[in-house]
Amino acid sequence: MLFLVVSCNSFAQKCSCQDNFNWLKKNFEENDAGFQFVIDKKGTTTYEDHNNLFSKKVKKIKDLNTCRDVLFDWMLFFRPEHLSLSINQDAANKSAAQKNTAPEKEWDELEISEEQLKSSLANIAQPSLEGIWTTGPYTIGVTKKNNEYIGYILEAKNTKWKQYQVKFKIKESPDKTYSAVFFFGDYSSRNFKEVKLVGNNFLKIGFVSLQRKFPVNPGNTPEIDSYIESLTAENPFIKEISGKTILLRIPSFDYSNKKAIDSVLAANKALILSKENLIIDLRNNGGGADASFQEIIPYLYTNPIRTIGTEYLSTVQNNKRMEEFMANPDWSAEDKEWARKGLEKLNLNIGKFVSLNDAIVQESKLDAVYSNPKNIGIIINENNASTTEEFLLLAKQSKKVKFFGTTTEGVLDISNMHFVDSPCKDLKLGYSLSKSFRIPGMQIDGKGIQPDYYLDKSIPEYDWVRFTEKILNAN
Repeated sequence: MLFLVVSCNSFAQKCSCQDNFNWLKKNFEENDAGFQFVIDKKGTTTYEDHNNLFSKKVKKIKDLNTCRDVLFDWMLFFRPEHLSLSINQDAANKSAAQKNTAPEKEWDELEISEEQLKSSLANIAQPSLEGIWTTGPYTIGVTKKNNEYIGYILEAKNTKWKQYQVKFKIKESPDKTYSAVFFFGDYSSRNFKEVKLVGNNFLKIGFVSLQRKFPVNPGNTPEIDSYIESLTAENPFIKEISGKTILLRIPSFDYSNKKAIDSVLAANKALILSKENLIIDLRNNGGGADASFQEIIPYLYTNPIRTIGTEYLSTVQNNKRMEEFMANPDWSAEDKEWARKGLEKLNLNIGKFVSLNDAIVQESKLDAVYSNPKNIGIIINENNASTTEEFLLLAKQSKKVKFFGTTTEGVLDISNMHFVDSPCKDLKLGYSLSKSFRIPGMQIDGKGIQPDYYLDKSIPEYDWVRFTEKILNAN
């Protein structure tokens, strides 16, 4: 998780960048589960040189934004994901209010009304990136300036965003390919090398999907319409796509989606068991909670499944996450009991890595193997990470399952994030609590999980489901 944020006007009075660096370094060294693993690989001398370089940098920094960026660069010594450092905007605003000053709000704007934009679009004959688009709560106008397409807010209900603020920028290269920077709900940014206009009315910026609102161009093929339906879905769904095949789309394994996933599976159990093929589309599913995929396992199961466990670094600070779980109203009584027992074990082993299970490897056996579905294809891509990769490691042990798509992101071995505020409350650190027992024999971080069938660029993404079904039918 990489966070960039809107600029703030100044540091809190008692926190210099040097102060924040000292806190960050100490906190990360004492609490992050992946810290020692990296030191053992790279060596203490390399780490000391890294620290000396950044100690010199932070002494010269006076503003919080620059400090945050430099400190995050320091963290990248350890890994690119499952860590974060963000500016606590609420604390910055409160500090500014106490000083009777307004926080600085510098953000690019493009003041073109919806009526003006529609008028300028009237002369565009062929479908292009220019237009009015929607994604989530945002209605975004896109117009071209020189070699850039600027996306700016027309409407953003119940968000922090204001009308006319720039939401993304797409650069067009001489060879007519595109790259983009996209700003998310908290004003954090991410660069994407992949920008595609799919059909006439669907825009894909990395894993962000936008639907055209104006001008609405001629319709798409059924394959493109089905692809757009899947990529823009916020909730899981099941769809019968042929006499032999069921499509299960799961956009996220977030714990908040568990009930919806379980409900869809329960309501369609008879339908799933009546078909030879099951396609599970996980594209852009970045993870969530293991509990969210448990009800899928029986449909995949053919033989005992081995799960390699994790060990948690027990510290006073880290163990507070279990307390948060126990207080979470969305957690079931069973899950809260797991957290309570885990907390007891962790508190008895402060300073050590602790397995919350009795064995490093757990083997799960189910009573039944369903005759249908006979063939299961799981569609994956580079935006699959964390819990989704954990699911894939379990699923690939089934004799029924094959993966289709591209290599996953590779963000799993060091995981289970926890978030803490800096002493002056101006920064929020996210780091990891656990380390997988797979390391180093089957490392996923930095490598990812490869598909059995690589779907190269000659196969359009809207055709991945059809291609997968074709292979399943041939088996």
